[in-house]
Amino acid sequence: MSDSSTALLWFRRDLRLHDNPALVNALQAFDQVLPVYIHAPDEEAPWQPGAASNWWLHNSLLALQSSLQKHHADLLIMQGDSLSVIQQLVDEYDIRGVFWNRLYEPASIKRDSLIKQTLKQAGILCHSFQANLINEPHSVLNGSGKPYRVFSAYWRSCESSLEQSGEPLAAPEAIVTPDMSAKGVSVEALQLMPKINWYQGMAEFWNPGEQGALQELHRFLQMTIDGYKEDRDIPSVNGTSKLSPHLHFGEISPRQIVWSTNIHAPATAKLEEHRYRFFAELGWREFAHYVLYHFPETQNHSLDSRFDTDGWVDASQLAVEIERWQRGMTGIPIVDAGMRELWHTGWMHNRVRMIVASLLCKNLGVHWLEGARWFWDTLVDADLAANSMGWQWTAGCGVDAAPYFRVFSPSRQTERFDAEGEYIRRWVPELKKATNKQLINGTDLQQFGDYPKPLVDLSESRKQALSRWDQIKQAMPAKSA
Repeated sequence: MSDSSTALLWFRRDLRLHDNPALVNALQAFDQVLPVYIHAPDEEAPWQPGAASNWWLHNSLLALQSSLQKHHADLLIMQGDSLSVIQQLVDEYDIRGVFWNRLYEPASIKRDSLIKQTLKQAGILCHSFQANLINEPHSVLNGSGKPYRVFSAYWRSCESSLEQSGEPLAAPEAIVTPDMSAKGVSVEALQLMPKINWYQGMAEFWNPGEQGALQELHRFLQMTIDGYKEDRDIPSVNGTSKLSPHLHFGEISPRQIVWSTNIHAPATAKLEEHRYRFFAELGWREFAHYVLYHFPETQNHSLDSRFDTDGWVDASQLAVEIERWQRGMTGIPIVDAGMRELWHTGWMHNRVRMIVASLLCKNLGVHWLEGARWFWDTLVDADLAANSMGWQWTAGCGVDAAPYFRVFSPSRQTERFDAEGEYIRRWVPELKKATNKQLINGTDLQQFGDYPKPLVDLSESRKQALSRWDQIKQAMPAKSA
């Protein structure tokens, strides 16, 4: 243990050195900084990270460890109760201050508040920072002092702050750490990697870590943003930023993205509509965290409480149908393409996410939580706020929701966004010889490689969905969580 004053830097989902206010402030206030990652997935209950998220975390931690080592530092990896581990390290290293960047999920807020209170009572300096959102959720309220429930109104009130978020913090040139006497564990010892080797597609598709995030941002700004407004809706085109998993794990900050975008794509007539649309999508991410912060029950319950129990078919009666949906064997080409893309890459195009969710919730009548749990386990960008809000949006029971009577037509969606069948043929190769008309209408496809018949009559199931909605309306007045 050194005589120099030492701070503990608690890494969580901020696995980067650039634009990391907790890191910068700890280095400014103390002589030495002890970088620590504490693996405590049980503290995130009931939504502990899924298999795809664990795969990403494994690789992101290795990348962070490598970055720190290049700065002549290292990452101390510990397991166990976060408060107990921090208290142990406070004693062992004579820690005078603990620094971290804020998280906004209900379980994280509860844990962090307890830790901050306990440490302050023990005379330890504690500082938490805004690092992963542009707007703190508590800072944006409507004229009545209440949280917004509609994105457009929320976005009007905070759009300017996203546009003017300021220059991101530079990565430190040097990180002075104490001699690491504590015995940590290796990344491998966390056993985050799946025991079954099914993740080759994800490894080919993604490069987890801060460097991978910066490379993805560079690709997007150089090759994609000038067609973003239209291309973002076309699943066969690489028209989105692909930054969502990097943002979730904090390998890049929204401020870095906004700043870099403004430099590369200033508010010119040529790029303004694309830049504005991209910033609005960042705004949806902010709004998702905002909603979960103000309505924490929505991680497990419908915001419109009528939908908690009513309007759904017993999932146990649809076990076969749900499994076919998960495997991409519904017999509905655009849905199967999306579900297979998800399984192979750990990601699915956002337009297709809405289509597959609508089929599950509306046509099959399965509770949105069933779909949310599957996405949670299979998406590399599984984010509790975005996942919960997205599923409730499509199911028609959340904030700013698509009306329940809006049932996505796979045929119409295919005609609009994959008319040439490029996306479908890529992920459902047995349909390569099908005509575009067959792919759009989903007809006469069983001749191709034993492709299954549709698991549900889309027209009839739409009528059944509308009938369930009529029953919900008559059952009780609207309520919100």
